Amino acid sequence: MLVSVVFEQPHRTVFGAAFKYFSYYHSFIKMRVVILSALLLLLNLGWVKAYDRETNTTRTGSKLPNIIIIMADDMGFDDLSIRGGREFLTPNIDALAFHGRLLDRLYAPAMCTPSRGALLSGKYPIHTGTQHFVISNQEPWSLKLNTTLMPEIFRAAGYSTNLVGKWHLGFARPEFTPTHRGFDYHYGYWGAYIDYYQRRSQMPDKTYIMGYDFRRNMEVECADRGVYMTDLLTNEAERVIQETAAKQQPLFLMINHLAVHTGNDNDPLQVPEEELQKFAHIKDPNHRKYAAMVSKLDQSVGRVIGALARAEQLENSIVIFYSDNGAPSVGMFANTGSNWPLKGQKNSPWEGGLRVAGAIWSPLLKARSSVFTQPIYVGDFLPTLAHAAGIELPDSLQLDGIDLWPQLSGPKEAPHVPREILHSLDDVWNVSSLLLGYWKYVNGTTLAGQYDQQLVQRELDDLDPRANRYVVEVRNSLASRALARFDQQRLTQHRMKNIMIDAKVDCGDMQRGCNALLEECLYDMSVDPCERNNLAYSEQHAEILATMRQRIKQLRAGAVPIQNLPGVAYANPTLHECTWDLFEIKKPGSVPLECDMHGIPCSAQI
Repeated sequence: MLVSVVFEQPHRTVFGAAFKYFSYYHSFIKMRVVILSALLLLLNLGWVKAYDRETNTTRTGSKLPNIIIIMADDMGFDDLSIRGGREFLTPNIDALAFHGRLLDRLYAPAMCTPSRGALLSGKYPIHTGTQHFVISNQEPWSLKLNTTLMPEIFRAAGYSTNLVGKWHLGFARPEFTPTHRGFDYHYGYWGAYIDYYQRRSQMPDKTYIMGYDFRRNMEVECADRGVYMTDLLTNEAERVIQETAAKQQPLFLMINHLAVHTGNDNDPLQVPEEELQKFAHIKDPNHRKYAAMVSKLDQSVGRVIGALARAEQLENSIVIFYSDNGAPSVGMFANTGSNWPLKGQKNSPWEGGLRVAGAIWSPLLKARSSVFTQPIYVGDFLPTLAHAAGIELPDSLQLDGIDLWPQLSGPKEAPHVPREILHSLDDVWNVSSLLLGYWKYVNGTTLAGQYDQQLVQRELDDLDPRANRYVVEVRNSLASRALARFDQQRLTQHRMKNIMIDAKVDCGDMQRGCNALLEECLYDMSVDPCERNNLAYSEQHAEILATMRQRIKQLRAGAVPIQNLPGVAYANPTLHECTWDLFEIKKPGSVPLECDMHGIPCSAQI
């Protein structure tokens, strides 16, 4: 039997791990908090092993399950209509959740590079050197090269490993890039973002001119330029699905969309005009564009599910959809996305930046058509999916993520695994954010605290014309039509309503706020998911607060140095044929070129 990774040392000591679980037993915590926690941890591990033996659900026979991860970029927590919003609908993504499981408490680091690094490594950013900010295109650093990544593990198990879309984990040297880090194939862009049509990117630091950023493996790709990026990436994903199925090879496919991240400053929100016209009911012109961008993303999910069905691969697939972090509702790279009712946004230590939209579907899940309320971290996907594929992971990986496949694939009433999630530990900006059981600790914040509140309200007036036939729209979606044949029970309106009730976030009353620039914040997330009542000053919670501080101290002691390096002038696309290129090894041109949205390197192609 496969030994679940949760038993394999995601923490460095028993006592360190004990802090992870203590809050589930906080009624017992007195002066002997560490000793009692350690004992309870050992009991908990024994229960999980027994539970795993009873509920283990993996692949059938010798056929490895296909694994498809569809990642949105900067999508808001409340931007899935299954949550109840009706400004615009997401019937295909919702169908994935209605027929599968809504990942109600899925957490990710609050920015692109650390979030993607955590997914692929199964580790906290403090253990890969990505804990501070993101990699800007002109910076010569990457995710630590001695880190084993998910595609390497799955390729070694016989999978065809494919990345379609965004990388954003470094490209200054070849060894930083996707096909040198476990992916057999990459079609997409190396950097942070690009124009949705012309595939060019200009970093916010205007010292660096517009550069082209799109590749097929290591070569610049100019074909089909002018096709809307969401459609272009979906076209390629469909091709990969069909070709891999024909080879009868198990598929590992990541589709990392540009949507719904903004493009360049001169035209940040881009979408085909015919799609935009569908959302004339939305008054705000920017939010109207955002709604249309989400709609194109939703259609992409339906097309991917449809491609798997046509290739007869759905019956042996695990499909995950999620956003890399919360939406930037306002400020830099603002796309108007909504994290309501959570406070904060992308690049913040609050739930609005960390708790992300997500769903999973597979016929291997016993409790399909339900809400998965267990807290889950993007770093858990590596050990969880490895378990589903029957891949044993060595202790030497020292993962922070834990194996939750028994809980995901098991019955709806499966007990929660008490756990720790380090959201942020950034000693450059002096920000720490930690979930331990029910408890969340925040000390410090970003951007002088200007986004440390609920930033948007749910719109009640600009309703999508399809809102009154929401159930029909979901059941008629491409995704639902493909998935319905695997249902254990018919997806009725009543069942859909109950799932939406279970997905509702109930905020407690505002009692005592917290200014994280000046004080520590402590929240009981079981009753205060919107972070409205700071318990740090409660004498009753003094032991809990002390334990949270101690765990942060332990984690800090085990952190690796940040990998960040400053940008370099020779990265400028004007010195590399107007391309964001391997600037650490490629000799820059002697004469800077004039670079804009058109021309080289694709001047001969439209």
